[in-house]
Amino acid sequence: MAQTLKDKIHALIDQVPQSPTIASGKLVRGIGLTLEAIGCNMPVGSQCLVQTIDGEIEAEVVGFAGDLTYLMPTENVKGIIPGSRVHPLHKESGLPVGDALLGRVIDANGAPLDGLGKIVTQKRVPTTVAPMNPLSREPINEPLDVGVRAINSMLTVGNGQRMGLFAGSGVGKSVLMGMMTRGTQADIVVVGLVGERGREVKEFIQDILSEADRAKAVVVAAPADTSPLMRLKGCETAVTVAEYFRDQGKNVLLLIDSLTRYAMAQREIALAVGEPPATKGYPPSVFARLPALVERAGRGNKHQGSITAFFTVLTEGDDLQDPIADAARAILDGHIVLSRQLADSGHFPAIDVEASISRVMPNIVSPDHIEQARRIRQVHALYQQNKDLISIGAYTRGADPRIDLAIAAESAIKAFYQQGMLQVIGYDESYNTMSTLAAGLQQTGS
Repeated sequence: MAQTLKDKIHALIDQVPQSPTIASGKLVRGIGLTLEAIGCNMPVGSQCLVQTIDGEIEAEVVGFAGDLTYLMPTENVKGIIPGSRVHPLHKESGLPVGDALLGRVIDANGAPLDGLGKIVTQKRVPTTVAPMNPLSREPINEPLDVGVRAINSMLTVGNGQRMGLFAGSGVGKSVLMGMMTRGTQADIVVVGLVGERGREVKEFIQDILSEADRAKAVVVAAPADTSPLMRLKGCETAVTVAEYFRDQGKNVLLLIDSLTRYAMAQREIALAVGEPPATKGYPPSVFARLPALVERAGRGNKHQGSITAFFTVLTEGDDLQDPIADAARAILDGHIVLSRQLADSGHFPAIDVEASISRVMPNIVSPDHIEQARRIRQVHALYQQNKDLISIGAYTRGADPRIDLAIAAESAIKAFYQQGMLQVIGYDESYNTMSTLAAGLQQTGS
């Protein structure tokens, strides 16, 4: 009788679900960017060490299918053979954050890249966080000075706004980011250089940032030659650092170059683990991760500061209907378009004001400011619409007073939109110059 009862107890215990235990495993296949292992009972996102003939490399669990676990190495794969052992990596979780990051250049894991020694911090935070309750955010009700006249006056950015910087390659994105870094009134600047040329990282730090700028800046670098996993983490690390300083009550300017490289890194990982492509080769997970990243920026609650973010978006072939560009426009609070035509003509910054918009501008500036900006836009747009007729001499002066005004004002408007790379023009100066220009257009047109 006792034996029967004991058997029943053991049978009941066997039916109770057991919590999974993390175990080592071994590689069975390596294809493309991913490694496949069996015997690894590790959760997605956990770290592990893979033995190679040259030592060990780190990898992260990015998915599973049945008994197979998909691993993505954080560095170049070499020296791996079938049956290589995979061991769980036990280390402190989270990203190290603190004031010690200021003035430093770090990689996607928070390790220093600048050769200035170890970064000692007292706190670690997770790189993925739960979405903030939208009703707990403070409203965007004041402008942020970015030191660029065309943006301060015509595309005024609010403190806590998320903007897109849309441009093809080689039209001045990095230069414009450097101008905003030098001219901003934000307390902290966090720059994420993700998926770009390694040469640009050093140039941005040494040539574009001054010593004073670097003192209040944190640069996160994950160049194009790093693994897609590190490029993906690079953007998330930059946002996590910005969130830490925002939670300390600081107003942060976050510059991510680029959101497109973030999407491409996620595409590489998703396709490698078998996710089917959807829109022009981008799998659905890409379009799920974009808003999750962007929404982490913005205003905090009444006890926090804000994150004003600029995400650069590469428009391949200058196509503004690119899937990533189209998705970004829908989730951002406005966009600034850089024109290759303007850049080729020596117009810098090459901001196409007519194609750009700041969606919160009407809420943070005065009605007079809106009216003056609208007046300048209208006159410049009229010139652009008739530019071909004017250039070939088909338009006769006096035929239309509005076009005559546009011709007379074009040089002044162009000069107003342009600015030297090292020049910083504050918000008040930008507004005063715009008011003078708009008043001149009004008098000439009356």
